Amino acid sequence: MVVSWGIFAANNIIVIFMARLIYRTPDCDMNATSVIKMYEDSFRRHWDNEALADFRGERITYAELAKRVARVHILLENAGIKRGDKVALCGKNTLAWGVAFFGVYTYGAIPVPILNDFKPGNVHTLVNHSEAKLLMVGDVVLAGMVFDEMPEILGMILLNDLSLKACRSKELENAMATLDECFDKKYPNGFTKDDIKYEAEKDTNDLAVLNYTSGTTGDPKGVMVPYRAMLVNLKFACGVLPLTKGETVVSILPMAHMFGLAFQLMFELLLGASICYLGKMPSPKILFDAFAEEKPKLIITVPLVIEKVIKQKIQPVMEKPMMKILMAIPGINRIIGGKIRNKIIDAFGGEMDCLIVGGAALNADVEKILRKIHFPYTVGYGSTECAPLISYVDWEKYKAGSCGIAVPGCPVQVFSDAPGNVGELLVKGDNVMLGYYKNPNATRDVIDPEGWFHTGDLGTIDKQGYIYIKGRSKNMILGPSGQNIYPEEIEDMYMNLPLVSEVLVVERERKLVALVYPDYDAGKSAGLNQQQVLAHLEDDRKKINEMLPGYSQISKLEIRTEEFEKTPKRSIRRGLYK
Repeated sequence: MVVSWGIFAANNIIVIFMARLIYRTPDCDMNATSVIKMYEDSFRRHWDNEALADFRGERITYAELAKRVARVHILLENAGIKRGDKVALCGKNTLAWGVAFFGVYTYGAIPVPILNDFKPGNVHTLVNHSEAKLLMVGDVVLAGMVFDEMPEILGMILLNDLSLKACRSKELENAMATLDECFDKKYPNGFTKDDIKYEAEKDTNDLAVLNYTSGTTGDPKGVMVPYRAMLVNLKFACGVLPLTKGETVVSILPMAHMFGLAFQLMFELLLGASICYLGKMPSPKILFDAFAEEKPKLIITVPLVIEKVIKQKIQPVMEKPMMKILMAIPGINRIIGGKIRNKIIDAFGGEMDCLIVGGAALNADVEKILRKIHFPYTVGYGSTECAPLISYVDWEKYKAGSCGIAVPGCPVQVFSDAPGNVGELLVKGDNVMLGYYKNPNATRDVIDPEGWFHTGDLGTIDKQGYIYIKGRSKNMILGPSGQNIYPEEIEDMYMNLPLVSEVLVVERERKLVALVYPDYDAGKSAGLNQQQVLAHLEDDRKKINEMLPGYSQISKLEIRTEEFEKTPKRSIRRGLYK
């Protein structure tokens, strides 16, 4: 039986959200029924604004973006690619990737973003499984591609310059050879904003993007994202996220993942904002150099980025005895908190209005510090299968430990037997996928006959509609007497330790073991050698066990010599570790 605890209170809050959305008056058509037509309108209206940039590299306006998109349209048409055909994209985050995506998307073909971190064999498999007609590929990925392993594609095109790298189609070969000539013939007086004419999608239920998810467990699946799901997500983002024309976002998330695609490419370009790309996940120095130079107004990221700043720069200062005394004095705490808050904002470029965290839970101790200093942040919740947003709330209304409330029109319920009990979160509405591509069994496993998508996430919903994630249902460990153990909650305690970089809790022979990747750099800064770091960690294990019930105590630590393998959201691939 599904019990929807807190859903009616959530609906009341949605009314408040809609009032805020109307008040904000975003710079895009909130009544639009076609996502593709929204981009036609945006590219025209923001013609002279900067659209895309590579950090310390090329920068292009909406005018140049639209021109390059038009070239892709001509290429696809002359190569015999039809509306509804699939085109795979595999490369690191670059301006060229964004151009290729919009070229495919606004043509009416189906983009198939593939993570460039996948091994060549995985890329071959996904290209074949998707039935893609073309592979548009980055230079690094190209080196590992074996054309014969993808027998159904017409050819491989390099994203960097749209050059043809492999071909088995005379039509494609001719289309590439005559591209410049055909473009000049179609636009003899030059390409103008009046030439931006895109055909709208025929039905919002049609497939818009085929996104191969790379979760922390199991094999990747092809999520069929319809236009209606994109429409819900993009309109909501344009209505509530604090960004407007002429402002900048620094892209941290991979665009081949739904989180990055929706919120660090698609939504910004409806508002006349710009996106600066850093390639793959950069070093901390490059990342903060980019923040300093680009001065983003909005930062959308995974917890890792803000947690690194807090744990390395802020937490050691705030844990000093004198600082604790000062932070307990009314008035003084506001002054000190304000200075710390400004220091963090300066690290993000100095002009940030809000930081949005998604993809994983935020560390509890880090969150306490952010609350103390009144830092403008909020935590959202989503899933690739929901394109991706499920819940969000403005930072001024955000509740610590939550991940916002259900987005309007997409209710969330808890599969639970009593109010307040932890249960699986279920989602319904226009944001839910069509299903998994060519995998009806997997689709039936997650979408029930009533249309509810079973997220696999465990959580609760309070009386005001705020959602609290407790863990993954697949990760839950059953205790010796039937107790529910959520490893993420124990991991969160370990992640508060200064000498822990990463941790994963697993069950072995009915005992809990913590796999730990130590932060030796932090130890070195504290004057500790490797053996002393390990000794401290063992002492910490005993202290944490004193705070845990007997059935969820850690029996031993297993020290890792290298980082865990991660998904693009920087979540540990739990399925690889037992």
